[in-house]
Amino acid sequence: MKRIVVTGATGQIAYSLLFRIAHGDLFPHSEPIALHLSDLLGTEAMMEGVAMELEDCAFPLLKEIHFGSDLEKQFDQVDIALLVGAKPRGPGMERADLLMDNGRIFVDQGRALGSAANKDVKVVVVGNPCNTNCLIAMSHASTLPRQNFHAMMRLDQNRAQALLARKGSAEVEEVKRLTIWGNHSATQVPDFVNATIKEKKALDVIKDPSWFQGDFIETIQKRGAAIIAARGKSSAASAANAAVESVRSLYTPTPAGEWFSSAVCSDGNPYGIEENLVFGFPCRSKGDGNYEIVPDLEWDFFLKEKIAVTQKELISERVCVEKELL
Repeated sequence: MKRIVVTGATGQIAYSLLFRIAHGDLFPHSEPIALHLSDLLGTEAMMEGVAMELEDCAFPLLKEIHFGSDLEKQFDQVDIALLVGAKPRGPGMERADLLMDNGRIFVDQGRALGSAANKDVKVVVVGNPCNTNCLIAMSHASTLPRQNFHAMMRLDQNRAQALLARKGSAEVEEVKRLTIWGNHSATQVPDFVNATIKEKKALDVIKDPSWFQGDFIETIQKRGAAIIAARGKSSAASAANAAVESVRSLYTPTPAGEWFSSAVCSDGNPYGIEENLVFGFPCRSKGDGNYEIVPDLEWDFFLKEKIAVTQKELISERVCVEKELL
């Protein structure tokens, strides 16, 4: 039985996410599940209501539900941790505004993971700024392998995949080899150089380099802000779906010649990215929950410049929090 904790369990993303997990969507094969719901002190009644709804769905795979605000109890022996809970970004807010407040949350969660979770726990950080929050949690979970920590880039990958499919008159499943390099922020780098559409290079299908370097990248970089402007709230259902796919990719063998995007520890990476960052890379898995970074992808001059910018931003975020939170 897999034990799965979801933080921010009374929030919008979790409300979409928990029922997907309970249905069994995280794994390619049926797997009995124990759900651990974690949220702030004072939200117990709301968590109980969510637990009641989960029970009322009569999911065959859902064997246990636990909820509470004690991190040590909710993280006890968990196999997967989806760290969703964080102060959301509102209209006009910059990522830097969230760094210190949200960072403190991930100090406590990292410590609890290190002391209570299964030592092979796989951690996916969703709460923003997710790369640096992941770095903070990883740094305080010193007993756990650093390679077990991920920050979610899958939402950006999905957005780019959908946009390329529309522009290239293709089905979304025909868009492959799509990497989101760097930070889950407005500096992220959707890689159109290595992406393919219908097994052809994306640049050969959509013969408009200026579109790739302009509208394509800018649309993906600013999609989160556009959704906030349109609905007054951050992405929820699409973020929950991406969290599901982030975990599922680790437990599903990656097809030969393909990869998925995840932000992982940069230590020893094959692209010369500075170490001690959580950076978006192309990854592949044998389906055992582990991954490797795919090496030797081509960077043209444009990509190199953009990747340097997103790396610089991640370094600046680390500098911002390192005295108090790392």
